[in-house]
Amino acid sequence: MAPCLRERAVRAIILAAGLGTRLRPLTNTLPKPLLPVAGTPLILWNLLLLRRHGITEVIINLHHLGHLIEKELGDGSRFGMQLSYSREPVILGTGGGIKQAEPFFNGEPFVVLNGDTLLELDLGALVKFHAQRDALATMVLREDPDADRWGAVETDGQQRVVRIIGRGLSEAGQTAKRMFAGVHVMHPRLLKDVPTGQASSIIDTYVDAIQRGEGILGYRMDGYWSDVGTPERYAQAKQDAEKGLISLTARQAVR
Repeated sequence: MAPCLRERAVRAIILAAGLGTRLRPLTNTLPKPLLPVAGTPLILWNLLLLRRHGITEVIINLHHLGHLIEKELGDGSRFGMQLSYSREPVILGTGGGIKQAEPFFNGEPFVVLNGDTLLELDLGALVKFHAQRDALATMVLREDPDADRWGAVETDGQQRVVRIIGRGLSEAGQTAKRMFAGVHVMHPRLLKDVPTGQASSIIDTYVDAIQRGEGILGYRMDGYWSDVGTPERYAQAKQDAEKGLISLTARQAVR
């Protein structure tokens, strides 16, 4: 069974405020996180993944057609979860969006997922790794021959992130290039210098922390992953679900 993370009341945020411009016209009337895969909205796949690993308190940031996401999911009780919402009249990006939700985390480390990514990951092992290494933040990374195209994240032999898209430490010795899977664990202390109410990227915050010598770590994942960001990748994700490469079945049991 999946390990339960409730010992420290781990919470999570799902980022669901994006415009989904590359998937238009599908996203003209439906926010990308509600696009169905195997008959189930993308965002619900990730909620069920969180629930499977004992994370049931989740906040979701909203902007583009956000009211439809809130209408679909409600308070989360029918999924055995407690859902809250962080509404952004003006889109705040990954940095500003997480910053706005900061009070929800009660000063404790939390998990971040994208609302439009399909993946299979042991969140229990991820959180344990983060805690054991006493990291400020842990980025989930995966091998990809096109890492540079995605925006390479470089790690050293101790799994420390030393550069992101070429920014960070100028001298770091031998490094390995990975791509960021869009999943992280972070301590709210990382958000200290993120401006409130302003659009920003969390990547800029990571780079600043790396340059200060803070512990930003990389955690390798090998399971299924798909960024459903284009019509081609959306079609592929639906085919993968039909083939059983990723399945809802393992996510159903409520802990």
